[in-house]
Amino acid sequence: MHIEYEEFDTTEDFFMYMASAAPPMKNTMPINSYKGYVMSFIPLSPSTGETYLMLYAKAILEPGIYEFDVASKSYKKVVSIERADKVYFISVTPKRNTIADIAIENL
Repeated sequence: MHIEYEEFDTTEDFFMYMASAAPPMKNTMPINSYKGYVMSFIPLSPSTGETYLMLYAKAILEPGIYEFDVASKSYKKVVSIERADKVYFISVTPKRNTIADIAIENL
């Protein structure tokens, strides 16, 4: 497995990239908060699963739903998904993530 990296200074920058890079997706995207990083993995070779792009920022988010406003570049934790004009991230903290463990080790 090969992992490419893209690091962001802040969680807001990470959310901005995720919101702009994935518009065809639903307005709800899962992310991981794991071992001091907020991250997402994008398969660069979907057919083989051999290469991934790890997008990340050094930060910790509690599990839950986060509403991100692109215009103000701000986010807040919310209890439900209510607005079509916002992008929502579902933060989960896995007990174990083997791809993330390999990626973090190689940083």
